[in-house]
Amino acid sequence: MHQLNEFDTREALDAALADKVANILSDAVALKGRASIAVSGGSTPKGFFHALSKKDLPWSDITVTLADERWVSIDSDASNTRLVHENLLQNNAINAKFFHLKQGEALTQETLADLNLAAKSALLPLDVLILGMGEDGHTASLFPCSEQIDECLASSTSPLLKVKPTTAPHERISFSFAYLKPSKNTILHISGLNKKAVLEKALSETDRRAMPIRAFLHDPEINTQVYWAE
Repeated sequence: MHQLNEFDTREALDAALADKVANILSDAVALKGRASIAVSGGSTPKGFFHALSKKDLPWSDITVTLADERWVSIDSDASNTRLVHENLLQNNAINAKFFHLKQGEALTQETLADLNLAAKSALLPLDVLILGMGEDGHTASLFPCSEQIDECLASSTSPLLKVKPTTAPHERISFSFAYLKPSKNTILHISGLNKKAVLEKALSETDRRAMPIRAFLHDPEINTQVYWAE
């Protein structure tokens, strides 16, 4: 299920979302001594990242990671890790921990196994999950075009998977739906009329393989908070 939160401007959305996420993270640290958040890449979250980075939070007790990552050099313009370091892990948030998904040169089964163990220990379940959405309805790197889509959406699989989309560049590493679903707070952050149209299409039918974002929007156990501004 979902709830749509609409804002007049992207700046208003960024401020409101930063306030919401800051409160969730602060409460999580107070309750259990640590908190975890997974964010997504792209240009849409930059303003939110800047706003959140200035929040007075116990950042040293907060671990930031990505919902997915392209298997590219951190110096690459395509690196979500670089995006997060340059836009979120700044100001007060410079003291946060960062869980790297891209480790080493090759995405081997051994690398995946090590990352899965570490993720289960240090991150999961996530306190906050911030998702984006592509024009094809993919989210994280759960691509409808990939051969791995059934494994990505399976109820029993590993936390992190290798994904090779056919309609987008780069090999990817992505959290699976099975391990994103238990996130305590799931938020879809989108902007623009095109993405509003994609959202409406995703809500109109239920085929998850055709548009993987539907897995989050239609699951009765997930209350996906959609944050949208034109």
